[in-house]
Amino acid sequence: MRVSDLRLLAGPGGADFRERASVLFTGEACVLDLGTAPDPQLAADAIPNLRKLAAPTVLVGDAGSFPGALVGAVDVCVDGGDDLDAIEETTRRQPIAATSLVALLRAAEPLDLWSALVAESSTYALLLASGGYQRWLAARPAPATKPSEGPAVEVERDGDVLRIALNRPEARNAIDTATRDALVEALHLAAADESLRVELRGKGPSFSAGGDLGEFGTVEDAGTAHAVRLTRHPGEAMAAVAERTTVFVHGACVGAGIEIPAFAKTIVAEPDSTFRLPEVTMGLIPGAGGTVSIPRRIGRHRTAWMALTARAIDVNTALAWGLVDH
Repeated sequence: MRVSDLRLLAGPGGADFRERASVLFTGEACVLDLGTAPDPQLAADAIPNLRKLAAPTVLVGDAGSFPGALVGAVDVCVDGGDDLDAIEETTRRQPIAATSLVALLRAAEPLDLWSALVAESSTYALLLASGGYQRWLAARPAPATKPSEGPAVEVERDGDVLRIALNRPEARNAIDTATRDALVEALHLAAADESLRVELRGKGPSFSAGGDLGEFGTVEDAGTAHAVRLTRHPGEAMAAVAERTTVFVHGACVGAGIEIPAFAKTIVAEPDSTFRLPEVTMGLIPGAGGTVSIPRRIGRHRTAWMALTARAIDVNTALAWGLVDH
């Protein structure tokens, strides 16, 4: 839905427009194509309804030319073109997931880390039962099973350094249940000994391709899966030792492959590193803490851009944004 006049969202009629612009009725993003900067008072009157709109809100144009409060209220700022096309296409294909993502990012912005993780896990659990996710599951090719050779995670102590390595190179270090559990256990070891510094790497051509697609859709009880995340969350375990952790990434860092490292204080990236959040296109949201860790590094707008476009960014962009440190 295109909006060229903010008066639609301001005043007593704004609540009615907010309902009409919901993805429940339009299946589309709400695109603010205003041309010129609106009157500051008009923008202020529209902001409460913008922040509650049940659709991704996209401001088109140079963000610097609009009132800062208006920019802060929308979900994404783009110049138009391919970025806008990608966001609109993702929203049309997965309107519920796209809206769940931006609503979560808005709501979680002021929360403490644990509360934000609970909100993410709850939203993820609900989407597991959604029609959009179920349609994605039904349409995808059957994932190939890649048996692991050796432990999913290798752990070695060298003096005051605990070296952890994801060890599923044949699966591009996709994070399955065994990998998650072993990673959390290793991070708990580090938490128990404050003298340890932590180094995390991934073996093979990629740091991590994210969640193991072979396990997608296998959860029988979304509520139990939610409880598992609250009990054994690799992002929370990483956050507990973040100040003394360095993550070394390379190759493809997809989904959880950047969501978990983003909790660490320091990320060192090889020049071939790329970073991508594809979950919304599947009917889900980032579920390994990415709606918490990534906005705290690069902000809510850029996180929403990554998730709604599903595009990979290169290492130079990641460095400029603060997604990686070196």
